[in-house]
Amino acid sequence: MPSTFSERSSGRAFDELRPFQITMDPMGFAVSSLIIRTGLTSVLCSVCLREGVPSWREGKGQGWLSAEYRLLPASTPNRQAREWSKLSGRTQEIQRLIGRSLRAVVDMEALGEKTLLIDCDVIQADAGTRTAAITGAWVALKLACLRLLKQGQLSSDPIKGQVAAVSVGLKDGVAFLDLDYGEDSTADVDLNVVMDARGCFLELQGTAEGKAFTKYELEKLLEIAHPGIRQLLDAQLLVLQKQG
Repeated sequence: MPSTFSERSSGRAFDELRPFQITMDPMGFAVSSLIIRTGLTSVLCSVCLREGVPSWREGKGQGWLSAEYRLLPASTPNRQAREWSKLSGRTQEIQRLIGRSLRAVVDMEALGEKTLLIDCDVIQADAGTRTAAITGAWVALKLACLRLLKQGQLSSDPIKGQVAAVSVGLKDGVAFLDLDYGEDSTADVDLNVVMDARGCFLELQGTAEGKAFTKYELEKLLEIAHPGIRQLLDAQLLVLQKQG
């Protein structure tokens, strides 16, 4: 192991996730809501139901799911200005990623002509906000659909799979899991990995910050991501089991 990067400032092992916690239903009017915490990163995820679908989808007997993502003003050391009608490119990219990741495991025909609206609002950002949002939003989405089934608003569960996400990084040739801000800002390579419960990839977002990375280095990153996501998938199910 290179001496320039022999340990993590947090004291975590290179393949160790940050402390993970989900607090359920902080919002009383949403179908479901939660706060997911991964280390110092906290994201509020909520699900609302709207009758009908976008006009381009009407009459097809299929539903829709859309996602919105925002950094709340005091979520970072320097206050974030609220984004109103004009969203930054980063915000648009992240909310599209969240939407794609969740739609991949939703049966739109089972949903019927209804729209599920997912909101992911970052309360505190210490890197990994998009991956935490995906992991938390899936739990909120699954719980929302179970509740809608009980209420008779759905006739079958539209959730056909499970999804979670994590970040991995490479510094001085060393792969490490679940980056905090200090690691994310200095990594040679950072990669966001979205996977389902079968171990299949739904999305990979990787960037070489300093120099190009090799196929071998990419494989190192994916190898450390897989067991991390497996732990997150197990944690998601444990949270749902506690909800009865």
